[in-house]
Amino acid sequence: MVQLMTRGQVHRALAAVVMLALVPAISCTTQEDAARSEQNDSAIRPSTRLRFKTVRSILEDSKGNYWFGSWNEGVARFDGDRLTYFTVEVGLSHNQVRSIHEDRNGVVWFEGGVGISGFDGKKIITPTNRDYTSRDDWRLSPGDLWFKEDGLSRPTEIEAQPGVYRYDGEAFTYLAYPVPQGTAHATTGIARGKSGRVWFATYEAVFGYDGQSFTVIDDESIGLNESTGRLHVRTVFEDSRGRLWIGNNGIGVILHDGHTATQFTQEKGLGFLGPHGGRTVPQPGDVTDGSPTLHRVFSIGEDRAGNIWFGTVESGAWRYDGRSLRNYTAKDGLTSKDILGIYTDRHGDLWLTGNGVFKFNGTSFDRIH
Repeated sequence: MVQLMTRGQVHRALAAVVMLALVPAISCTTQEDAARSEQNDSAIRPSTRLRFKTVRSILEDSKGNYWFGSWNEGVARFDGDRLTYFTVEVGLSHNQVRSIHEDRNGVVWFEGGVGISGFDGKKIITPTNRDYTSRDDWRLSPGDLWFKEDGLSRPTEIEAQPGVYRYDGEAFTYLAYPVPQGTAHATTGIARGKSGRVWFATYEAVFGYDGQSFTVIDDESIGLNESTGRLHVRTVFEDSRGRLWIGNNGIGVILHDGHTATQFTQEKGLGFLGPHGGRTVPQPGDVTDGSPTLHRVFSIGEDRAGNIWFGTVESGAWRYDGRSLRNYTAKDGLTSKDILGIYTDRHGDLWLTGNGVFKFNGTSFDRIH
């Protein structure tokens, strides 16, 4: 049985990276197994680092364990004392773990680059109760979990249409987006809003579902075209004030207040020519001298003080306090130029992930891995 720790014990253990231990094989999935393994010196190699090269997602579960999802090396659980690794070799659906969730029964679920898998406290499990016959039966409940389609970048043959899975604690029901069949939407992010609305990001559009109807945000609805740059959405986030932030790989951040959309990145003079959806002609105020920009945004989150954080590719992270933007980079302890995940844990502490794991101390970042 995993022993629960106090907040201070967990945080001291996480901050003291020298205490982390690697488990090269995932034969240990319970505390009893781990204890037996510790008797065999060959089963454990002490290490000061989580062995993942790139971390994409984090979850602190209800037991106080921290889960780290990697770019392509599986998932790891840190119980305050040691790390345990899970990969496709023991049933994980895919070694890329894009997001991690816990259901009301304490099962931890992993959204893989391909498929969905979970951890029931003892072993990796694969969901078998799937419903593909109710594609238009959209519903919304507070305890629902949502997952992207099973395909790496498009629906599988059995899914047929772009959409998402709704897990109600019993079954995974596949639901189709309200778009014409054959439209090439692929899910890139999912976020639940303040009022319970769920937002689904795809490259071409963002869909919001409130339990009754859909809000669709696409190029046409917010006036984007070739000259302004088009949507290429990589993340979506609704903050505590109900504002919707859309992060793009190309035209940066768009802020939607429920009525109008503002090209936030461009208004702040932090745009540039993006590889996807970027403008073909620089505009006045664009940063073109190699300075950090806000045009490739892959993660968005909010800290306990209500500041909005943006994770970019190549330019570290940016914090917006409602008035001004500040860029955090290596000089602030954030040694990863690419920030792929932003997570606020159960205690309100802010974590950033990319080529490392970083925790904000209120002024700068401490590298945990």
